[in-house]
Amino acid sequence: MIKAPVASIAIVKYTESDYLQTQDLLAVEEPMEIRLQFGEGDLRKEIPISVTMRTPGNDFELALGFLFTEGIITKIADVSQISYCNSAPENGQNIIKVSLNDNLEIDLQKLQRNFYTSSSCGVCGKASIDAIKQHCNRIEIQGLRVDPNLLLSLPDKLASVQTVFKHTGGIHASALFDWEGNLLIHREDVGRHNALDKLIGYLISNIQIKTEASILLLSGRASFELVQKAAMARIPIIAAVGAPSSLAVETAKNFGIQLFGFLRENRFNKYA
Repeated sequence: MIKAPVASIAIVKYTESDYLQTQDLLAVEEPMEIRLQFGEGDLRKEIPISVTMRTPGNDFELALGFLFTEGIITKIADVSQISYCNSAPENGQNIIKVSLNDNLEIDLQKLQRNFYTSSSCGVCGKASIDAIKQHCNRIEIQGLRVDPNLLLSLPDKLASVQTVFKHTGGIHASALFDWEGNLLIHREDVGRHNALDKLIGYLISNIQIKTEASILLLSGRASFELVQKAAMARIPIIAAVGAPSSLAVETAKNFGIQLFGFLRENRFNKYA
């Protein structure tokens, strides 16, 4: 049974000098562990590589997107099987096992939690950008111009399909649009990184979507981690409802990504 992304709880609501017993809907937040199985024959190993707090739903996409944006896999064909962990029935839907092809070589150093988990991790900006350059090249699209009115129309288009946000008001979203402003795919999660990993996990399984002719919309701020994930997915334009960080701007410039922030009402800022 698939877990619901929304939970109902009893609350006390105060309004107009009165208390009321009622129900409220909240976005579900639960841990999800990603286990990686790799190697050949008797040397095959299974190890846990990450735990993230996420909203249940699109869990396989989340695992695939995380592995792709961290450079552990480069295409969906690298994965032989992905499943919930049957050996842990009490919380099996919170453990995802990703089995890689026997002949796929894995850099074990990457599996020692050498991931950028927060903006305060202390990793040097230059070292961070250099690490991404090991996996992806600069996006070179000459003469790319974005229609301001098209850009400003995107948040309302995303809001119209954000079902979990409508019920809870407490969840992030990432959405991909084509250059005509048509919504291609969107994902929601309590974690902004998870929402984007879910979206990218879908993209690597659906290669007919051409990411180099797309616009990524973020419902919150644009952090370095989100920009590096977009760079790995070859997305040339990022628009965020909130502000970018300085390292996000630097990363966008390094990878040829157009970065817009404070996208709301009839205005926005272009940072890169």
